[in-house]
Amino acid sequence: MISSSTISLSNFPPKSTPPTAGPTPVPDPKQTNHRTPESDRRKLNKGSSQLLRWSRARAIRSGVKLDRPVVQRPPVQNTEAVDPPVAGESLYYSSEEEEDGCLAEMEDASGAKHIYMVSDGTGWTAEHSVNAALGQFEHCLVDRGCPVNTHLFSGIDDVEQLMEIIKQAARENAMLIYTLADENMAASARHACKRWSVPSTDLLSPITEAIALHLGVSPSGLPRGAPGRKFPLTEDYFKRIDAIDFTIKQDDGALPQNLHKADIVLAGVSRTGKTPLSIYLAQKGFKVANVPIVMGVALPKTLFKIDQEKIFALTINPVVLQTIRRARAKTLGFTEQTRTNYAEMDHVREELDFACKIFAQNPTWPVIEVTGKAIEETAVTVLRHYQDRKNRCSMPRISKRY
Repeated sequence: MISSSTISLSNFPPKSTPPTAGPTPVPDPKQTNHRTPESDRRKLNKGSSQLLRWSRARAIRSGVKLDRPVVQRPPVQNTEAVDPPVAGESLYYSSEEEEDGCLAEMEDASGAKHIYMVSDGTGWTAEHSVNAALGQFEHCLVDRGCPVNTHLFSGIDDVEQLMEIIKQAARENAMLIYTLADENMAASARHACKRWSVPSTDLLSPITEAIALHLGVSPSGLPRGAPGRKFPLTEDYFKRIDAIDFTIKQDDGALPQNLHKADIVLAGVSRTGKTPLSIYLAQKGFKVANVPIVMGVALPKTLFKIDQEKIFALTINPVVLQTIRRARAKTLGFTEQTRTNYAEMDHVREELDFACKIFAQNPTWPVIEVTGKAIEETAVTVLRHYQDRKNRCSMPRISKRY
């Protein structure tokens, strides 16, 4: 799985054709190869077929238009398009613009710095760690003062693949961040980066070694999903399945008679993120119900009969809410001619004021501001309050037993 894109590949030196004696033969029109002399003198280095496929996929994700690749085959007598190659075949490009233009344009046009993330698993740890660190540079990234392209290589369990990626990182002056559970793979990455002067950071090894020292147990060295690792269907697994099933059925105020069965209840006006937050919390094993607050519609009576400490209120900035609702209205097919006050500022403010009055009447409901927050950030706030109340902890925490 790859995000963003830019991989440049080196070319073979131009090949020159020795002159032939005698009269110049007249080319046969049926066998004419529709390639310019300049493109005949240049051909993309075969390199690694895996990296070539990656580079084309990245180019497409970056919005760069590419001609269809053609497989290296004997000259054909027509100009019909050639089917894309199957896995394992090497790719050759049909024009110099593809060789030097597309990939080099992505690399040089923006002058962006590259960060390579390599993992022998899904890459979730590396990707989220890098994103968290990049959050400290939003003032620079937003203004495009120091643009950054990130590239995720997941499922890398072969040293040859790893070396290809590090070589490519060296060509692009990229930084390498890796999470490799296998000690030999991690050592190979460390030595290769030192040899080719690639700045690198090992995210997993220092933490793993520290925990091994604390527990007095050696780590397995196996990545997630490895054949040697077993993931039995535990009670927590079935708990998450039940929570997701319950949350889907309780979405948008459905089945209010079941609110007492919920672990967490979310209340707020439309488009404050109740549904995605509910699903996210359900994946962590919490049964969540969400109740919309709409002017002129009475809230279900069961909402006030259940334990009030498991109810959480969501609010948002009116300008941001209006922007979200306008986008939502477009997806629903509303046009400017369609008369609706759903996204009008006056109506938005009235709904938020109406919700605030309800929140004020129920002071035990924590009011969470979701403006500019990711779902994960809001979920952390909800879970912290939930567990503090449940466990009566004096120190805010989110506890989990393994």
